[in-house]
Amino acid sequence: MNTPMEPDEEPVRPDIRLIPLAAAAWAAAWAATSELVWPVALSGVLALILVGVALHRRSWVLVAGGLVLLVLLATGSIRSAALHGGQVAQLADDRAVVEALITVQADPHRVGQGFTEMVVGRGQALEVVGRGQRWTVSAPVLITASADRGVELLGVTVGTTLRVHGRLAAPEPGSDLAAMLRVSSADVERTPGPSWQLIERVREGLRASVAGRPEEPRALVPALVVGDTSAMTPAITDDFRITGLTHLTAVSGANLTLLLGFLLVLARWVGVRGRGLTVVAVAGVVVFIALCRTEPSVLRAAAMGVVALAALGHGRGGVKGMRHLCVAVLALLVLDPWLGRSVGFTLSVLASAGIIWWARAWAERLRWLPRVMAEGVAVPLAAQVATQPVVTAISGQVSVVGLLSNGLAGPLVGPATVSGFAAAGLSLVHPWPAALAGWVASWAAQVIIWIAHATAAWPGAATTWPASPAGTGLLIMGCALAAWWLPRLLGRWWLVLLLSVLLAVGLMRTPTQPGWPVRGWAMVMCDIGTGDAAVVDLGQGRAVVVDTGGDATLLDRCLDQLGVHEVVVAVLTHYHDDHVGGIDALWEGRRTRQLLVSPIRSPAGVADRIDALAAQHGTPVAATGAGDVITIGTAVWESYWPRRDDTVLGASDAEGESSAENDASVVGRLTVDRFRILFTGDVEPAAQELIMASGVDLTADVLKVPHHGSSRQDRAFCAATRASVAVTSSEEGNAYGHPSPRTIVLLESLGMQVLRTDLQGSIALIPTERGPRAVVQK
Repeated sequence: MNTPMEPDEEPVRPDIRLIPLAAAAWAAAWAATSELVWPVALSGVLALILVGVALHRRSWVLVAGGLVLLVLLATGSIRSAALHGGQVAQLADDRAVVEALITVQADPHRVGQGFTEMVVGRGQALEVVGRGQRWTVSAPVLITASADRGVELLGVTVGTTLRVHGRLAAPEPGSDLAAMLRVSSADVERTPGPSWQLIERVREGLRASVAGRPEEPRALVPALVVGDTSAMTPAITDDFRITGLTHLTAVSGANLTLLLGFLLVLARWVGVRGRGLTVVAVAGVVVFIALCRTEPSVLRAAAMGVVALAALGHGRGGVKGMRHLCVAVLALLVLDPWLGRSVGFTLSVLASAGIIWWARAWAERLRWLPRVMAEGVAVPLAAQVATQPVVTAISGQVSVVGLLSNGLAGPLVGPATVSGFAAAGLSLVHPWPAALAGWVASWAAQVIIWIAHATAAWPGAATTWPASPAGTGLLIMGCALAAWWLPRLLGRWWLVLLLSVLLAVGLMRTPTQPGWPVRGWAMVMCDIGTGDAAVVDLGQGRAVVVDTGGDATLLDRCLDQLGVHEVVVAVLTHYHDDHVGGIDALWEGRRTRQLLVSPIRSPAGVADRIDALAAQHGTPVAATGAGDVITIGTAVWESYWPRRDDTVLGASDAEGESSAENDASVVGRLTVDRFRILFTGDVEPAAQELIMASGVDLTADVLKVPHHGSSRQDRAFCAATRASVAVTSSEEGNAYGHPSPRTIVLLESLGMQVLRTDLQGSIALIPTERGPRAVVQK
């Protein structure tokens, strides 16, 4: 039986002897899947030297470490070579058009928003027909489709075999995929087997149990229980990201720990003892994996959940917990060496390590709180401290409100998850008891959603942090210092209360990154993920905004950081969601005097919505086209495109993306105190050539690269700008591959410095006599 640690008792220290072994395995897995010869060769030489030295000194721990390195290097390299040297990979390198027989292994789901929305799923290719030949294969592939063509994929369940037509493409280096397949058509070849149908029936029973609840809890319950995020609304997704609650919607070890804890308590209550409890636990793990799909992330979560449960099951669980964690890492890397490159795996391991190392001791320091509340604070705090450097390196942000959000939501996760699992199981018996359990789960989920919305609305909910090596290193040191200092803080209730009040006061204003915005900035390209949003300074908190991106929250934060309280003119280049989706930010605590829009109103529904929104706020809307010259205070806007008499400028391309709407973009040059910026929307080569033919002066100091830096650029158009700086705006790792490497090479060959929001965050440009000087946030 666990007993509280006495105030003067020496804290229990976890067993760290296997950490070097796990680290060696991780390094070997990374090297083996790198697709480069030198990491494998170097690691192999080091491993042999390590084994030789260890044998000489009879250090069996080092011998084990060297052997682990060698085994993982050998097995990982062989599997990587087979994956990336197979027939499917070769066809992908040639971007071949193929017909393929694919078994779906992960539910196809939507990613992105609006115009950038796509349908993505994972499958196992069984047969490929292309280049006049047919091959029987077994290769993992990523299935992608544009939103309109992917509708038929959304209803497909795991285990279904499809016959698809599409174009193959090579995956990212180091990926665990043989290829990516852009689907043009798909037909069901075989329906899932009985076991898959039973699993789908249970998952459908879970969804049915909350079908009568409001939209948001109806979407969150399946996400909390089995990781089904298909119905998650953009509002929930954005607020969960800001508040650090996204981990709740991913299948994690916590889900399994809650399920097994509930099953074991229930089993003891009905009289199960000894090995019977082990049978119950194993059955629970099997059911969990089946319900959540046998994907790598689920297997990882299962291993982490078993580790956590094993640690909780011992009075000195912190000692054995770290040993169990290292064993789990070793086993998972042997089964799937690509986990060594997985961010999700890294976060799972670090979170588990943080909880095992710190959570129990920190909860004991919070003895002045009820035990449930103390653990509700200590567990998410330990996980956040352990994972924050990795999270920030990915996102460029620190969730200031994350601890509060997780602390408030933590006690509700258990009831929501356990009730959800109960609803799923009871759905096989009768819908009425399932609906009752679903009702309980949905109310717990509803409160979590209220917490997310409330805490995300605070201006200081998240702060930008540079994701550079120096910034990440500084954050690691800060987290280490926090881990050392927190036990001393948590034992003093008055100090915790004082710091909580100070934090709450700080959250009431938008945080500013030290040194940001940089003094003298003339233009900032905001890091708003997918889309474009540029801000040009007119002085005294006034600005011109060109496009609003797809996320109003991110644009609002950028404008707040820049101190913009009045938008004199907002130019919306065209009506795609990644350029107008964040328009609500223009009226969030600031005034917008006028909107300039394209005279070509397509899509018409979006144009009508923007007109109505502007009218609601009393903001006039005017169309602008070639030949317009508009004075905006000390600035001048010159419109070069489109011609007002053009209604169709292109046709839909092979990807289903409308070139006509891209070529309807407003193109214009904004001049502020002789500093010239050319804004180009998403115009493609057809429109670029027509603009060139019109004879307008395109020279500028800064070029906003058309269409987020896609590969479709006219060299003469780019050269005519004579810009010294080119800026691209896109989301890191976006499905379109923007900006294209080909475009970057083109721009650099023209003597331009290429700046990218996907890698560098928000970009500030400062006019100097020698040309624009750039300062980036990351």
